[in-house]
Amino acid sequence: MARLILLNKPYGVLTQFTDRENGRQTLADYVNLPGVYAAGRLDRDSEGLLLLTDNGPLNAQIAHPKYKKTKTYWVQVDGDPDDAALAALRNGVMLKDGMTLPARVRRIDEPAALWERDPPVRFRKSIPTSWLELTISEGRNRQVRRMTAAVGFPTLRLVRYAIGDWTLDGLVPGQWREIEVAAPRAAPSSGPTAAHGSAYDDAKPSRKVHRTRNARSSDSPSDITGQDSAARSSRGARPFNRRRPVKD
Repeated sequence: MARLILLNKPYGVLTQFTDRENGRQTLADYVNLPGVYAAGRLDRDSEGLLLLTDNGPLNAQIAHPKYKKTKTYWVQVDGDPDDAALAALRNGVMLKDGMTLPARVRRIDEPAALWERDPPVRFRKSIPTSWLELTISEGRNRQVRRMTAAVGFPTLRLVRYAIGDWTLDGLVPGQWREIEVAAPRAAPSSGPTAAHGSAYDDAKPSRKVHRTRNARSSDSPSDITGQDSAARSSRGARPFNRRRPVKD
């Protein structure tokens, strides 16, 4: 079994454990577990589900693009998207780095479980805002924001609700929950790409929930850094010290 942390990352928090240069909020302000690191990224100005683990192969299975792990977002956009805009998102839109894969998208009401953002979203009184539920299987830099802007409806607020089968249900901003999942087998020594994914079992969430922590634990936060997740996937979990582009 492998350890998996589900965190509801608040707005304004960096997806890293240190920010010595600028002193901004980081994961260390909320998660005080040694040896865990983020599986994937979430923009500082985005909120919602972030997964952390101390298992290298599990990190790779969650974060590496070749596994196409689905991610579902609640997206507040400026304006009221028409059917043509939704169809474009479903078919794929052209961005500067190429065509996106087709997305699943539908109009939704503002989610009942949604919390107030601090600071609040700025919007124009003369233009309505709308909510979409958008599911993608890629992880390009700020992809969701670029997709909605490409069809004429800029993103005002972005909340990641789910990654695969894991959701942020029951978690308030800054709170985390630890669960156990089936641990993927480690890739051969030649590296994870050589196995083309065949060396990994599906990691499915267990019903066993160990503990839940609220924001701002009184324990001293860990000061954790580490290495690139692709290298970790074949060597096991290590802290990371290299900044990577933040992705939605």
